[in-house]
Amino acid sequence: MEIVTVPMVTRHGYGSVYFLPKEKSVNIDSMTYGELKQIAKLFSGTQAAPAQETHPFVGKYVIARCYSAGVHAGFVKHVDDDQVILAESRRLWSWKAKDGVALSGVAQTGVQSGCKIDVVNPEIYLTGVCELIPCSAAAQESIHGFKK
Repeated sequence: MEIVTVPMVTRHGYGSVYFLPKEKSVNIDSMTYGELKQIAKLFSGTQAAPAQETHPFVGKYVIARCYSAGVHAGFVKHVDDDQVILAESRRLWSWKAKDGVALSGVAQTGVQSGCKIDVVNPEIYLTGVCELIPCSAAAQESIHGFKK
């Protein structure tokens, strides 16, 4: 059985209209399971959501710089555009890299004494994230294990 697909614009955006040509008759007993699924899909009104790719930093320890929420370090649980969920995070209130002058230096070499780093937060939802920088093992140990 052939199902004809005609692309069209609907009031909800782009879509498709499916129909069977008039000149064809269908014997339901001779239809395959796949053909029955196609017909069921026509009447369901829903389409399968596209598979979301996992962000490459999920599971990594990173520094997250936000437009208005400051700088945080923690394990990435989820990324959706500029929204990030971190686990076991710490807010870096003020920081100075062991080597380097920017957050990139902190991410690679860690922090030195004199910084202000808040307590470990089990989970945080950040919006307005403009930068994610993966940390080296040494930097992770330095930030996560930081004591006043």
